[in-house]
Amino acid sequence: VGIIASAIALKHAAPIIVLGKLGQVMPVPKNKGQQVKFRGPKTLATATTPLTEFVTPTAQKLEYRDVSVNIARYGSWSALSDDIADTHEDPVLKDLMEITGEQAAETMEMIDFGVVIGGTNVVYANGSARNAVNTPITLAKQRRVVRFLKAQRAPKLRKIQDGSIKIGTTPIEAAYIAVCHTDLEADIRSITGFVPVAQYGSREMICPEEIGSVEDVRYITSPLLNSWINTGGAPGSTVLSTGASAADVYPIIYLAESAFGTVGLKGESAFQPMVLNPNTPRGGDPMGRQGSVAWKSWHACVILDQTRLVRMEVAASVL
Repeated sequence: VGIIASAIALKHAAPIIVLGKLGQVMPVPKNKGQQVKFRGPKTLATATTPLTEFVTPTAQKLEYRDVSVNIARYGSWSALSDDIADTHEDPVLKDLMEITGEQAAETMEMIDFGVVIGGTNVVYANGSARNAVNTPITLAKQRRVVRFLKAQRAPKLRKIQDGSIKIGTTPIEAAYIAVCHTDLEADIRSITGFVPVAQYGSREMICPEEIGSVEDVRYITSPLLNSWINTGGAPGSTVLSTGASAADVYPIIYLAESAFGTVGLKGESAFQPMVLNPNTPRGGDPMGRQGSVAWKSWHACVILDQTRLVRMEVAASVL
């Protein structure tokens, strides 16, 4: 039952996960404590000194960058009675397994979002602080972000996490990836040079949530990546404002390869669905009146390299 439940839950979780597809994923280590270490080699310095005949140059040492993060366990459960299971016309148990996967995915996505919006590199659509922002995204601002990433030698993403139950990757055409709220779709589509996914031709979509690309950047939207309401500049009548006194400010997260890392929803012991069918006697419930569907998962997210991540803060046009 656990394997079936896991497959059903992850099938319904996959369309919700956006950020979880774009980070460097580390499996949950068994019996290794509650800290996960992401490890990668540092770049070697350029060798610009000419070689001298019969002289062997000093060897360069390979150094590694370690970034550690403490993992935590998350979870929830829902009750199911034998009365509901026996008399209800809907497949309640199957539905519970499906929405359990959605709940787990949304939980992990929001944890990841809370981490990546904390990056130190920020570009504002206008002004020099969040409380001034009251204009949408522009091509010039995107180019400023891309210029920064390229100056830092931040590599474009060339692979993402695939949609299978096991941890694995799928190659993609090299690009920087931007993720943001669905409210920004119209503004992104209005950028000069925007190419919708319908016109990609042989290029494959990263995921169903991808809406298109502009130059070096491919855009993915999700309704989970919320705005900071009423924190921007005067909204006027052209941008969204929840309270009408200040513009709602939306983050757009631009990512290069290995910008952040996560302990994934997938992999052995990472996501554990648990199903107790009603009508099965067990300790404390000799008549089998109660059942439940539950999940628990270890998870963590950490920024691995601040130079590979930029946050743009923008307003959303009124439609």
